[in-house]
Amino acid sequence: MTVRGVLWLLLFSGAAIGVSGYTVTTSNANVQVEENKGVDLTCAHSGDFGSNVLLRWKFKDRKGSQVFVVHDGKPTAPYANRLTVYGGSNLRFTTVTRKDTGVYTCEITSGDKTQVGETNVNLTVLVPPSVPYCIVPSSVTTGRTATMYCSDESASPPPTYKWYKNNVLLPDNPSNVAGFKNATYRLNPKTGVLEFPAAAKTDTADYYCESVNSAGPAQRCRAMKMEVRKCPSHFNSKNLLLAELFLAYLTKKVYWFALPCFPVFSSRRPKRRRNCCWCNYSSAAGGPTDICHLVCQKERISACKERKQFKDERVLPPTS
Repeated sequence: MTVRGVLWLLLFSGAAIGVSGYTVTTSNANVQVEENKGVDLTCAHSGDFGSNVLLRWKFKDRKGSQVFVVHDGKPTAPYANRLTVYGGSNLRFTTVTRKDTGVYTCEITSGDKTQVGETNVNLTVLVPPSVPYCIVPSSVTTGRTATMYCSDESASPPPTYKWYKNNVLLPDNPSNVAGFKNATYRLNPKTGVLEFPAAAKTDTADYYCESVNSAGPAQRCRAMKMEVRKCPSHFNSKNLLLAELFLAYLTKKVYWFALPCFPVFSSRRPKRRRNCCWCNYSSAAGGPTDICHLVCQKERISACKERKQFKDERVLPPTS
């Protein structure tokens, strides 16, 4: 084949591709607008579809729910009072709210229904951060996991979260920052979760979280104190431990300050087992109100069995 023949073949192929385009486009695929203001979403299609096309606009929110905004060229009932179609296939909102944030799909179908094309427009309704909802545990025992939560569901675009310890910003990746290389916490700026896998006394501090996005000034929750408690050394003494348990027998309660030092205590009420020690404990200092079960571990097993003649097994004194 000659050079001229190859050129003619390329030109013919290009023309054929252009004829079978059936394209649907938008002039702005990412639209941002302040809340309670109007906005236009554009959609255009090639002439291949003909003049008698079927127009539909669909909307999918951030949670994945999808509804029709325009069907058969007309706004659906929920949008009829604040939406118009102009220029054949464009949308015009007179006002938008944060609930309108999501993906809008313009779908064009040819008159003979043999060709379908679509394009997407991402609409972000700008909403400044609000005061986030924060959860900070008031106390935790050394070596236990401590988890803090921060959430601002109204901000748009979705915010990122920052945590502060005694008014000092905690870096997302502490191992890369001088002064924080020995820190053991894990922070997810997208979810707002701050976790201490093994809390230490040095983690005792005031903590607060900040919600940040591009729509307005950052907002923070109030500072809350987390105290990391270390079990007193006297709990390692057998005699004093027995004295504590005997005091529980006399007063019919175990004080909350002692509970973190006993991993056998649980806030969940287990099934009642025979020949096991049971106790009630007080919630006067903020502890849970429930029944705790001493799971008859090692040195307590014999004590429980020797006291099985007691009908009331809730509080049983150990033997010396």
